[in-house]
Amino acid sequence: MAEDSSNAPVNPGRRRAHASASGRRRKRPSTRRRALLYTVWTLAAVLVLGGAGLGYLYYKLNGNLTGVDINAALGADRPKNVDNGSMDILVLGSDSRAGKNAEYGKDEGTSRSDTAMIVHVFKGHRKADVVSIPRDTLIERPSCATKDGQRTPAVQGAMFNSAYEVGGPACTIKTVEAMTGIRMDHFLEVDFSGFKQLINDLGGVDITTTAPIHDTKSHLDLEPGRHTLDGEQSLGLVRTRHGVGDGSDLGRIKLQQAFVKALLDQVKHVDIFGNPKKLYDLADTSTKALTTDSELASVSKLKGFAESLRGIGSGDMKMTTLPVRYDPQNPARVLPMAKQAGLIWDALRHDRPVPASATKGSAGDATSAGKVVR
Repeated sequence: MAEDSSNAPVNPGRRRAHASASGRRRKRPSTRRRALLYTVWTLAAVLVLGGAGLGYLYYKLNGNLTGVDINAALGADRPKNVDNGSMDILVLGSDSRAGKNAEYGKDEGTSRSDTAMIVHVFKGHRKADVVSIPRDTLIERPSCATKDGQRTPAVQGAMFNSAYEVGGPACTIKTVEAMTGIRMDHFLEVDFSGFKQLINDLGGVDITTTAPIHDTKSHLDLEPGRHTLDGEQSLGLVRTRHGVGDGSDLGRIKLQQAFVKALLDQVKHVDIFGNPKKLYDLADTSTKALTTDSELASVSKLKGFAESLRGIGSGDMKMTTLPVRYDPQNPARVLPMAKQAGLIWDALRHDRPVPASATKGSAGDATSAGKVVR
């Protein structure tokens, strides 16, 4: 049985406002400065949408976006929504093997959220804490509506990423909110093929490896040194788990977090606004790749969303992994460390930074994989 990771009280108390569909979180007019983008994928997507000049392409790009009405799906059974100026976004990466993603594995008719990050943007929108949730974490999954309109019962000891499989984004958000006591203001999701094309449209990402990475499963072979990764190599890096550290998902999360910061640092040097074709390619690719909550499912709403976050760079982001320990019954799974996880969720609920003590003793904090990439 999984250790209970929900340290939130029944009434989690003060919460931040849900961003309005009209973009009321917008702080200043649009500029050409970089936006905060929460993962390796949505970084490029929101950045280009944060710029002016899309003009007549608006309707085409708008038609590319996919939106999910999370409020309608979850109803009133959610943590309290209180305005304190901060914002929480759930970022998902889907591992569906359908369509263009078939080259990354057999399509078994289901998909799971291979990557999940909670991005907490602090009041003032100048800093952010990012908390990664390992996909192999055993949690209590709440009852959810299934994709065929039925309901699945609550399950104790379910893998975290199974929530997406049984109920899509809505079930994943419900699971996260049950774990944390924190209402998610927005969610963003992108798939494998969309991520790869985004990196190619940007011209690649520069990283430095301090040790060799050879992973036959993710098809990644890198020697120590400086590299410019194309889309395929970047996808291999964020999917690698067997080529670094102890081969666990915890090591892969560290690589993903390092890649996020490398991408944030690089995007500010890419002159997409001086290259109309690159701007169009990025906007077209990103809007096709993204699935968002319905309140962000338009170019104008994403633009306002990005503008409110544009002042946050890699140095303003703190990366954390949910504190976990290996399951003694199955070392391929991890269990939340209830006390430490409670410190994280309590801090974010009250718009405070995650304390250093929250990761003390965590298996994720012990992995050395994050030092392989810089």
